[in-house]
Amino acid sequence: MSEKQTTPQSEAELMSLCRNIAGQSLQQLADSVNWTVPPDLRRDKGWIGQLLECLLGTSAGNLSEPDFVNLGIELKTIPLNSNYQARETTYVCTVPLLNNIGLQWQDSCVFKKLSRVLWLPVEANPDIPLSQRKVGNGFLWSPGEDNMDVLQTDWEDFMELISLGQVESITAHQGEYLQIRPKAANSSAITTGIGSNGLRKQTLPRGFYLRTAFTNQILHQNFKI
Repeated sequence: MSEKQTTPQSEAELMSLCRNIAGQSLQQLADSVNWTVPPDLRRDKGWIGQLLECLLGTSAGNLSEPDFVNLGIELKTIPLNSNYQARETTYVCTVPLLNNIGLQWQDSCVFKKLSRVLWLPVEANPDIPLSQRKVGNGFLWSPGEDNMDVLQTDWEDFMELISLGQVESITAHQGEYLQIRPKAANSSAITTGIGSNGLRKQTLPRGFYLRTAFTNQILHQNFKI
């Protein structure tokens, strides 16, 4: 496996790297760093994101910071169907279920991750073999004031429920742009949260996700689809 790309030092350098990989297949990109393309993503769900992180030189690792820490930019891939629509929701970050009293929106992981995003579309039509799927043109995006207000309202509403011990009552139907869903490989993966009685309890880890309607809105604004 090849060494990771050096971390870009400016937005211009990052976008130059994006232009270099745009239009190439996952097989071509994997070959360039001596990676092996899996037959499918059933056991390698995060493979595409990991490959692109390697090619673009992300620096955050497992930290709850934007992927390009020095630039304050988060990398998000968008798997697209044949109609250029997002095929799935976009994972943002884990939900803090403990020690969140007094946490402010501007200090939240969601705010940090979504303040500046490099969106990278990738073909995800199941009729196209994984190795032949191509990467599209990446683009930088920051939420406008109206979008940021909705994201903040969603986040604050969710965090209020969590702080009141109501995490089990949250469903995927809540939230306009954001939603919370369990994020675990299986039901045996548990973490600690706060129950309705105010005491700690075991529960499934949760993640913040962006709804497909919102990511499609972002796509339409940038590509005029």
